[in-house]
Amino acid sequence: MSTLVLVINSGSSSIKYQLVDVDTHEALATGLVERIGLAVGRLKHEGPNGDVVLEQPIANHEAGMELVLAQFAEHGPALDPATLTAVGHRVVQGGDVFDGPALIDDTVIAQIADLAPLAPLHNPAHLDGIRAAQAAFPQVPHVAIFDTAFHRTLPPEAYTYAIDQKVAHEFRIRRYGAHGTSHKFVSRTVAEHLGKDVSELNTIVLHLGNGASATAVRGGQSVETSMGLTPLEGLVMGTRSGDIDPAALFHLARQGGYSIDQLDDLLNRRSGMLGLCGHTDMRDVHDAVAAGDEVTETALKVYYHRIKGYVGQYMAHLGHVDVIAFTAGIGENDDIVRLGALAGLEKFGIVVDPERNAGRKKQITVISPDDAPVTVLVVPTNEELEIARQSVELVRG
Repeated sequence: MSTLVLVINSGSSSIKYQLVDVDTHEALATGLVERIGLAVGRLKHEGPNGDVVLEQPIANHEAGMELVLAQFAEHGPALDPATLTAVGHRVVQGGDVFDGPALIDDTVIAQIADLAPLAPLHNPAHLDGIRAAQAAFPQVPHVAIFDTAFHRTLPPEAYTYAIDQKVAHEFRIRRYGAHGTSHKFVSRTVAEHLGKDVSELNTIVLHLGNGASATAVRGGQSVETSMGLTPLEGLVMGTRSGDIDPAALFHLARQGGYSIDQLDDLLNRRSGMLGLCGHTDMRDVHDAVAAGDEVTETALKVYYHRIKGYVGQYMAHLGHVDVIAFTAGIGENDDIVRLGALAGLEKFGIVVDPERNAGRKKQITVISPDDAPVTVLVVPTNEELEIARQSVELVRG
């Protein structure tokens, strides 16, 4: 009998869902409800009977969940609550409270709400999705999977910021990291592919998408990661700045009259590759570089420079590196970025074979030479499968 988990990723105006068979690793159906609460909402359901697209008002998350259930009933696959092992929910911020998956009850809901100031755009939306799903499946166990949980193994020297510790403790200021579900999935998948126990490997995972993060994984545990209190710190991203001197913000406030909200908008929505060259899609970046655009070429060099800096830092923290793994939208699909991000590191045993690297990778692929000291791979991430796996592991004990 299959082990089925309905995975829910709820945003402020959206519900992303996937029905996962944990035994076969297969997604039996996927879908997205968006524009919840607006004049016209939209649902796309992809199942065994093809794709369905609907546009109609969707008042709230509860109405969105009812619409999702209607699509399963009408277009398949049949979704009987009795066949569900669990409903797994992605939650961005688990703070210093959750170090693994949690069976959702009133206490857990209150704790997620209490952590909302650390993720004001995410945790409240996750709670809307949780409540809607609980109403739809009241007898099925609901499990929260936290993006931050994988990074709870960071040592104090990695998660502590050098500010007044009374202030830090009062306002919960520390490094929490993000993308932990992806980093855990990839590091575990790397070990399985290489036929080794995850405890035997030191791995650097490069999750490169519109949001991007790097993590140093020692023996299956996160020991350093690039995102910090929020997902703004670290690598250059599509619209986020990544690392920046905090005094630049003081300067903009004093000299430019920028408000807190304007600074937030600048660093989160108008920076990164967009701010550097006007592009967020790497295909546009490469086209512009090929056409001789020097501004975009410099932007791409900044992008590579930041990645190399973190790779070098994590090599020092780990002592030695067995594996570097690329994942997420850019990491899996952009061979130019994979080659450029690690170019010049050959003396450290990090070599990318251009032929093996060529093209998009839809399955796990080694892109380093056989005799390279460090194995470089592309590993398609599957956060939904990881959420489903962890949900089943918790429910079954």
